[in-house]
Amino acid sequence: MSRISPERYVTRVTVGEPPRRLRDTLAGEEPLELRVGGRSFAVTMRTPGDDFDLAAGFLVSEGVITKTEDLVAMRYCSGVGDDGINEFNVLDLTLASGVAPPDDSVARAFFTTSSCGLCGKASIDAVRTRSAFDVRGDPLRLAPSLLVALPDRLRAAQKVFEKTGGLHAAALFNGRTGELLVLREDVGRHNAVDKVIGWALREGRLPLRATILLVSGRASFELVQKAVMAGIPALCAVSAPSSLAVDLAEESGMTLIGFLRDPSMVVYASTQRVH
Repeated sequence: MSRISPERYVTRVTVGEPPRRLRDTLAGEEPLELRVGGRSFAVTMRTPGDDFDLAAGFLVSEGVITKTEDLVAMRYCSGVGDDGINEFNVLDLTLASGVAPPDDSVARAFFTTSSCGLCGKASIDAVRTRSAFDVRGDPLRLAPSLLVALPDRLRAAQKVFEKTGGLHAAALFNGRTGELLVLREDVGRHNAVDKVIGWALREGRLPLRATILLVSGRASFELVQKAVMAGIPALCAVSAPSSLAVDLAEESGMTLIGFLRDPSMVVYASTQRVH
């Protein structure tokens, strides 16, 4: 049985018809504990798959690493379930010599959610001072005709969503050509974005200049923060951004677009890039 999209028996009830018992495909959700040098760093609820990308992206988002060479190794720790099979839910990360491990103010020995993180002006200041990449000076120009075509490309590439209807997606596009570079799916928007950023780190692509990050839901503060930390100059969402997300995008010089649905969009920050 797939851990990414496990099946369960459900009962479908339709008014005027007898109930029907059938198998349904669900979006998988399991905890993943991240350890750095054997020390617990974070536990996140995620859809299994692309765990190495998720771990690497999370370290980038937290300002621990900025380049491929900073992360020496990743390996699953032993841990079996009731059936005696390794659940692959604990991942140990080894940083390069000279790379400072996350301190107590960064390490998160609790479950991360889409609402985790600091709030307010202090958090915006923290992102500005911690990010190794400047997105304000990115010369990317965004054509509206290219932008409105991206949601359909994202949707067409969501293979697991097609089966389950229950996953978020984050996709990275070439900002000049619209080429889909990578797409990742997860029960959490923040995890999907970390998986994209982790893929980029492992491919040696950071900072992600001249790229567009598109997310399938709303744009929260945390998603803007993650994009800034990876050097992404434009974040688009098919739904609305939060007020703090707009504040951070304006402060960082990132283009933030919401309600991206052919043939229109709403530009909330750094409008000058869109023409």
